Amino acid sequence: MNGVRVAGVGLTKFGRHSERTGRDLFAEAALHAMEDAGVPRDDVEGLNYGNFMGALAEHQGHQAPLMAEAAGLTCPATRYEEACASAGVAAREAVKSIRSGEADVILAGGMERMTNLSTAATTEALAIAADELFEVRQGMTFPGAYALMARAYFETFGGDREDLAHVAVKNHANAVSNEYAQYQREITVEEAMESVPVAEPLHLFDACPITDGASALVFVSEAYAETHDIDAPVAVVGTGQGSDNLALHDREHLAQTPAATRAAEMAYDEAGIGPDDVEVAEVHDCFTIAEVLALESLGLYEPGEAIGAARRGETTRDGRLPVNLSGGLKAKGHPVGATGGSQIVELTRLLRGDHPNSDVVPDARVGVTHNAGGTVASAVVHVLEVAE
Repeated sequence: MNGVRVAGVGLTKFGRHSERTGRDLFAEAALHAMEDAGVPRDDVEGLNYGNFMGALAEHQGHQAPLMAEAAGLTCPATRYEEACASAGVAAREAVKSIRSGEADVILAGGMERMTNLSTAATTEALAIAADELFEVRQGMTFPGAYALMARAYFETFGGDREDLAHVAVKNHANAVSNEYAQYQREITVEEAMESVPVAEPLHLFDACPITDGASALVFVSEAYAETHDIDAPVAVVGTGQGSDNLALHDREHLAQTPAATRAAEMAYDEAGIGPDDVEVAEVHDCFTIAEVLALESLGLYEPGEAIGAARRGETTRDGRLPVNLSGGLKAKGHPVGATGGSQIVELTRLLRGDHPNSDVVPDARVGVTHNAGGTVASAVVHVLEVAE
């Protein structure tokens, strides 16, 4: 099996880009990634592109060849859709292709353009990641769905809104120095607690923003990197994917996310590590409760223990396990089709030492990304490691 390295990474700034097109955003990220890698366009053998709601937001289907054209590529291009895990799946499939020997160089990533729609229209577009027949028609939205999951967690394990407020405060603090983040400002626990309710117990600062942006990664085989003298110190040593019932009412419980647990177990097994080996993590915190659920599904905390992790200072920048040093979806932003790729970009930068928060984890060698779709009906986990 061929080893896989992250040769180059690229991002747009996350935020409001309603005056730009999706192809423009993705081209920017892709060109940055190829320039960072030092890989010629002609060597790219495939584009794996993640996007969720482009057909609704831009009335543009069949986006993959369009994005290849925008990036100056003539290789085969495929779009992957797995709700908010779209780019994570695109990256996973790139890793699998290189491991198998099918390709040596693949560009993967994703894009979402959302702010050109009204808040109501964006909410409606995002809702199609839920069960249309049994959830959407009954008025379910994702803030409402995650509120149900938060309530179930509190009833099962304990915890309260202040625990969640500490998650938001932590991630906003991490985003201050990240030039790609949508919100580069700190908030206080009091601000989070006093913000307007969205769906109890979740308030405004428990939710990620509506975001435009793109991410891109150049994955190469270890043999290609060696032959072409490419400096690519970060390897993808494990990847996993899991699924669950789409609708919340069809699940065994609401306070755990077994799709992410299965994805993590698969990724850890491939990497030959366990949760205790993880030194830094980028997880899918579309809502503050989602970070709690992610940490437990990744095995980094036992069920019921992660709710107080940020409050206790364990997952803060100076804690034993820094989580979401990018700012997470909460403060960096969540252009849904790009997020999974963005997490790998951020973790790669952290591990190779050129992230503004790399000084927080100067000796870290192993990190994990966790990307979820919908209410974690889909999950993708990657293990990254600094190669010897």
